[in-house]
Amino acid sequence: MAFQYIIPAAFVLGAIASIFGNRRRRKLLTEVAAATHGGRTLENITWQEFEQLVGEALRQKGYGVTETGGNGPDGGVDLILRSPQGERYIVQCKQWRAIKVGVPVIREFLGAMVTHGAVGGFVVTAGNFTTEAKAFASGRNIRLVDGVELKKWIAAAKRAPIQTRREPASAKSMVGIAEPASNTPSCPFCRSTMQKRTAKKGPHRGQEFWGCTTWPGCKGIIQIS
Repeated sequence: MAFQYIIPAAFVLGAIASIFGNRRRRKLLTEVAAATHGGRTLENITWQEFEQLVGEALRQKGYGVTETGGNGPDGGVDLILRSPQGERYIVQCKQWRAIKVGVPVIREFLGAMVTHGAVGGFVVTAGNFTTEAKAFASGRNIRLVDGVELKKWIAAAKRAPIQTRREPASAKSMVGIAEPASNTPSCPFCRSTMQKRTAKKGPHRGQEFWGCTTWPGCKGIIQIS
């Protein structure tokens, strides 16, 4: 008889833990957004908090976020994302300040994308990326987010209402942009509309793919199977 009360109680406790977790992450984001030198800046929080901060910023961009628990400051995949369209993305967080993130990290991340069946991913750092790393990531659906861009994410997320998922803005509300067809996907990185294009060169020459309409500002692509 008591068993029938155990399962509902577990759900209640899980819901309470989720609420407190959301509040803690939101509080962290607010503190970092308002921090000045010497406060809770990107450089002064722990690596666990850094991962939570990145996850909260991505939640406010409309992604469902699963925290993997992490294996330490230099762990592998830290976050698994689910886009509003149901696509899987992975995230690796590097709270490196003195060292630029180089090609080896991006190459390993590309392998992790294949392992996790992800269509794309984000590598996020509090510092910077080398020029070679940026070149390697180009065209591979890997978004490199440095400290400057991350601070912009945090500022934008702080202004957004509290939520766990957010659908991309309707094209009707975007002045000068026609409403896309119902089967037109949104960019996995910036949520802009996409358009069908054909590869002009390389191993995929002649193949069609979805490309972000804000290119070259955003290089998001989706392969057409």
